[in-house]
Amino acid sequence: MTVQDIRSFNRFYTNVIGALDYGRRLYAPYTLTESRVLYELAHAPRTDAADLRAQLHLDAGYLTRILNKFEEDGLVERGPSDTDPRRRRITLTAPGREAAALLDERARETVGAMLDTVRAEDRPRLAEAMRTVRTILGDGDGDGDGERGAPRPEDVVLREPAPGDLGWIVQRNAALYAAEYGFDADYEALVARIVADYGEDHDPNLERTWIAELDGRPVGCVMCVRDDTPGAARLRLLLVEPDARGLGIGDRLVGALVDFAREAGYREVVLWTNDILGSARRIYQRYGFVLVAEKPHHSFGQDLTGQDWRLDLHATQE
Repeated sequence: MTVQDIRSFNRFYTNVIGALDYGRRLYAPYTLTESRVLYELAHAPRTDAADLRAQLHLDAGYLTRILNKFEEDGLVERGPSDTDPRRRRITLTAPGREAAALLDERARETVGAMLDTVRAEDRPRLAEAMRTVRTILGDGDGDGDGERGAPRPEDVVLREPAPGDLGWIVQRNAALYAAEYGFDADYEALVARIVADYGEDHDPNLERTWIAELDGRPVGCVMCVRDDTPGAARLRLLLVEPDARGLGIGDRLVGALVDFAREAGYREVVLWTNDILGSARRIYQRYGFVLVAEKPHHSFGQDLTGQDWRLDLHATQE
């Protein structure tokens, strides 16, 4: 390996990305940097300006000009940080989410078109080569042995479901709850009905699903659907894969859902869970959910205590 090898690869890769980005006007009407800011805001709903500067390695003045432009165009709102009053929290408005979603859709279509030119038998080799480059040059543990370091919270992105993700929600819920709590097939049937109802008929302005992604694979999810009670949203199917726990994924998923429910005009968020799910319950409590009822029941092959929780969005609004 020589310096020239890396420079040659860099020129080749730059040409490939340039053809993808600009040949198809992927970012129009935004610059590449503006698109990166929109992407980060769309996948980390509670981002502070200081976090954006660190994640994107941007000059503070440059980022401020971008955010000023976005605010003038109605794409973002700025307010006090939840954790540090000296910081400013940046959130996307509904038009901002639409702009970010359009860019994401264009990127998926563009990359998909490029992959269509790669033979199916070559794709695993291509994916492994990309992972190797990332591991050695960017994501490794720094000792040069090619082993990947521990995942970081900033490596996780929240996104909308892609084809196959709804099926993943059913499969992983069934498998994890069977392994961790002994739930039987009745639980899988319940999850399948919930997901099928959402997939067949949901209002994107009032209902949404989030997928947490790490290293290109889904590791968590949550769904926001309309409840039968007028003015209420229902949180359903919060899940985080065991090997991705400890990265704050559950907290981010619930935070994204609460922010969405408030912006969509809901009065409250409700949920039903069981008392054995202690980690999830602690997340709900941090966001201000209150236990309103509980009742023993026998379901999914287990003796359980069901719990109803409620979050008054008006009471918790900043």
